[in-house]
Amino acid sequence: MARPELTESLFHAVGVHFRALSEPARLRLLDALRRRERTVNDLVAATGLSQANTSKHLHHLHTLGYVRRRKAGLFVWYALADRSVLKLFDQMAARIDPESDVPSLRQR
Repeated sequence: MARPELTESLFHAVGVHFRALSEPARLRLLDALRRRERTVNDLVAATGLSQANTSKHLHHLHTLGYVRRRKAGLFVWYALADRSVLKLFDQMAARIDPESDVPSLRQR
């Protein structure tokens, strides 16, 4: 796959996607969807997030094309739309030493 021309528009779009993936709650949701499709209630139980927070983050992930959803009766089921986001997640996780004290940007 050829690398696209790096325009200001593309830099902005990449920034939007990286900001979306910088939220730990969204990463937990993507990880919870790694193995199977789930409902909001399933995701609340799997992540410990509130239902409102889960729904808000799922909406954002859906808008950016990271998750897909389907309605079945009274339930909406969520699944990964593109598993390649997990490759990015796993590559970054492999670079981080979980024993080290990763500084927060807020502490700077």
